Amino acid sequence: MQPLLTTTPAHPLIAPLLTLASWTFIMEAWMYALRIPALSKYKVEISPSMTTTDMNKNIPRNLQWPADNYNHLMEQPTVFYAVALAMDRVGVQDSVAVGLAWTYVGLRVVHSVVQAAANPVMVRFQIFACSSLVLLLMTGKAVLALM
Repeated sequence: MQPLLTTTPAHPLIAPLLTLASWTFIMEAWMYALRIPALSKYKVEISPSMTTTDMNKNIPRNLQWPADNYNHLMEQPTVFYAVALAMDRVGVQDSVAVGLAWTYVGLRVVHSVVQAAANPVMVRFQIFACSSLVLLLMTGKAVLALM
């Protein structure tokens, strides 16, 4: 039996892509593990007319951080998915491309843990900026391959 998420020679960018997608579900579970008990503990009344801000106003911010991060994983990483698939499709699969993809995934996982656990904004920003640079390099590498 082949190990989960191994990089196949034909599609080495799929493993980091699936790893980040899997990580997103881990963050979703973390979010629910804190949010569902908090709704009861802080007696949050839920109605269809409420906004997220209304629901969260009585819940301590630190219990909202995993949800904030889950939302962040729905933002820039969607560009990563598109770029990784494009790179795979056009054959940009060298060790630099794969290394950049894994670096991006690692930085996003670190960003998640930092945000959900302690949320030091400047540290989080630095990690985000590094991941953005890696994604920019991946995108540039894909664009150059098409020229």
